[in-house]
Amino acid sequence: MPKPEKTRKIIHIDMDAFYASVEQRDFPEYRGKPVIVGGSPEGRGVVAAASYEVRKYGVHSAMPAAKAVRLCPHAIFVKPRFEVYRKVSSQVREIFFQFTDLVEPLSLDEAFLDVTENHQDIPSATLIAQKIRELIKHQVNLNASAGVSYNKFLAKVASDLDKPDGLAVITPEKAPDFLEQLNIGEFYGIGDATEKKMHSLGIKTGADLKKWSKIDLVEHFGKTGRFYYRIVRGVDNRQVKTDRIRKSLGKERTFSEDVDDIEWINNFFDELAEKISERLKQKNVAGKTITIKVRYSDFETITRSTSFDHYIDEGSDIAEAAKILLEQTQAGKRKVRLLGITLSNLNLNDEGIYEQLELPFD
Repeated sequence: MPKPEKTRKIIHIDMDAFYASVEQRDFPEYRGKPVIVGGSPEGRGVVAAASYEVRKYGVHSAMPAAKAVRLCPHAIFVKPRFEVYRKVSSQVREIFFQFTDLVEPLSLDEAFLDVTENHQDIPSATLIAQKIRELIKHQVNLNASAGVSYNKFLAKVASDLDKPDGLAVITPEKAPDFLEQLNIGEFYGIGDATEKKMHSLGIKTGADLKKWSKIDLVEHFGKTGRFYYRIVRGVDNRQVKTDRIRKSLGKERTFSEDVDDIEWINNFFDELAEKISERLKQKNVAGKTITIKVRYSDFETITRSTSFDHYIDEGSDIAEAAKILLEQTQAGKRKVRLLGITLSNLNLNDEGIYEQLELPFD
């Protein structure tokens, strides 16, 4: 008889208030102070990151900087230093590789690790997570929170349970009761709009969601209904993927308040483009086609695209193209609730692997 499949051991590491924490680490005068990393409130900037000292005032990422300063007038605004954040992220990733090669970065500040089999033959994923947090603290002088479980979904949920600087474990035995008691808005993958829709249907906890059949969930939420049906039962078979073959790379953001200030939107595109540029350079990839996505307040969603005859990966180039495309929309005249930028037509070879970018030297 075949051996039963070994229970996987998955860790989700999430750096605490990453950008803001790096600034507080590097500049002692910011420590213990409410620090906001992002654009200036005078320039219609956007909050890219908020320290824990400023979060207690209700400030959060993607919030207009002007609103953030109203909530916390004594906040310290700091311009992002993406090169520094990338360097620190690489240092943290090297710590991960001491334990496993199965590392799936989600962004500069978070990643999944599969430590079912690991380089140090440590049987406890919880012990590995604790060692990783200690090494990050010792070598990088930053705090990280960790979640440990038997799949990616639960590990991600667990990492939010004891923030900041915490460690939480969800075992297979504890998972059913934990998921039933979890508020629906705390399920990873369920955003504000879906949470409101679920509340309108009487779904407020995991126990409520578990009562729904797969057919009914698909009827109300489309294909995503199957995902909701599985996760509330603790089922997530996704593997930790170290090299995802992607045909595009982008980011989008749904705002807590609808926006019609075109200057603010343009500034948001500047910051979004810079984040996409980070990811492109991290993966040593570039693209030729820019697509923007605009969802108006009435949920009408449109896209606009343009292509270049050369590869681009600089944030300024991405932002400039995105703003030109934005002029083909009604953003600024109509309120928008979501904006996104995607770069596609990436420099992949026939096997789907990123090709080395050639840099011309005189």
